[in-house]
Amino acid sequence: MLTLTNVAWLVLGLTGVGAYLTMPAFNKKNPAPYPPGPTGWPLIGNIQDIPRIKPWLTFAKWGKKYGDIVHVEILGQHMMVVNSTRIAIEMLDKKSNVCSDRPVLPMCGELCGWKHALALLPYNDRLRQYRKNIHHVIGSRAAVKTHHPIEEIETRRFLKRVFTKPDQLQEHIRQTAGAIILRITYGYKVKENNDPFIDLADRATHQFSRSSIFGTFMVDYMPFLANVPEWFPGASFKRKAREWCETLDEMASAPYEFVKDQMAAGIAPKSFTSDLLHGRILSAEEEHIVKWSALSLYSGGSDTPIPSIYSFFLAMTLFPDVQKKAQNEIDAVVGSDRLPSFADRESLPYIEALAKEIQRWNVVGAAGFPHRMTEDNIYNGYYIPKGSLILANIWFMLNDPLRYPNPSQFSPERFLASDGKKPETDPYTICFGFGRRICPGLHLADASVWLSAAMSLAVFDISKAVENGVEITPEIDPSSGTVSYPKPFKCSIKPRSARAVALIQEDVDY
Repeated sequence: MLTLTNVAWLVLGLTGVGAYLTMPAFNKKNPAPYPPGPTGWPLIGNIQDIPRIKPWLTFAKWGKKYGDIVHVEILGQHMMVVNSTRIAIEMLDKKSNVCSDRPVLPMCGELCGWKHALALLPYNDRLRQYRKNIHHVIGSRAAVKTHHPIEEIETRRFLKRVFTKPDQLQEHIRQTAGAIILRITYGYKVKENNDPFIDLADRATHQFSRSSIFGTFMVDYMPFLANVPEWFPGASFKRKAREWCETLDEMASAPYEFVKDQMAAGIAPKSFTSDLLHGRILSAEEEHIVKWSALSLYSGGSDTPIPSIYSFFLAMTLFPDVQKKAQNEIDAVVGSDRLPSFADRESLPYIEALAKEIQRWNVVGAAGFPHRMTEDNIYNGYYIPKGSLILANIWFMLNDPLRYPNPSQFSPERFLASDGKKPETDPYTICFGFGRRICPGLHLADASVWLSAAMSLAVFDISKAVENGVEITPEIDPSSGTVSYPKPFKCSIKPRSARAVALIQEDVDY
């Protein structure tokens, strides 16, 4: 039965097919074959093959069937899925001059406004200025080192929150990640409870993760649908986009105005934003760059460390032998009279390996984020046309049994040399992406995960929760989304000793 909504979508769909058929590239003779891939339908291509739930698993199956580079096409849009680290490096690193652009995402970028943030910027001068600004503050280990005091203080506060309310673990991780990045970006000290900027980041980044999965909304396949009015049957995505755009605008503007007000009053602490604003009269373009590069730092830093640190607690719950080895190393090197700090990092090789294994075991950006080709290219005899999207299946690269034997096992030992055995591939060369779009906050994320693991293991025993005498084994089930989180789980978090309680309760402040 045809309803008004179905008729409307049918008319619009036929309009889109007509536009596709009249494209100049339609039926163009190719200089070489496309890479192999699943057979698509006429006109619509592989639109029915693209998975919305955990796409990295489907991409890995395609890799086993078709090879390390797989071609699919959706309404004329070519997409190459890469399951090989070698190919990702050859295409995204070595050819980064033509493979560093981003696609236009109609829902996330255009309608919700994320096109102004670093993740979705095209490869242009504005992108380079954003990255230059961010590089100065967190782009190297030396730059991140200046923020070690902030991280150590906020992580100590995290320990206190976990000790007081261990059943709110994920909220405490989010609070701590937000506190660190807000202090660095805007000089803002978060409130202990219900901080508005923490809540704002939570809502906005959740909306980004939902809206940036290509194909979740029909407008991604048919961009002309962005022009339909909100009242049009089936156009609820337009109302959702308007609400999400308002959230993002507030996230960009509210902390930025906070800094400007503090500077006007002469009380602004040193921060990423205050440094960029100090003593300058900005043009509209310069102000846009400062405001949105700050937003990019704020949004990335408040979200991406969370799943890794949450995964650490999940791993310690499921792999008690690993936890015990890590605690033994801390006890031997640091002792029980103080907490570990960054000064101990080089003396704690097992904790270093454990932090690497966290990044490998639960992949935050599992399906990668698409790069876009700006020129026609021939790779290994295959045709990669201009405008193609390149997706690196980072999950498979970090779970490839040929590279990481027994990949489901959480094993820091894989990154330690022993008895003539070389360490396995460092996951940091894969998990943060490739080429000129590599995550600019990788050194800050690495530091946050390492310190959270070291300090938590020093004072807490983490184990399976027990309810009604029954031990609860958490399920390993990462969520779908641009940023993948472990499925919420229960665990027991208890102080290791009376001395550990005393360390947790020590007063800390800036």
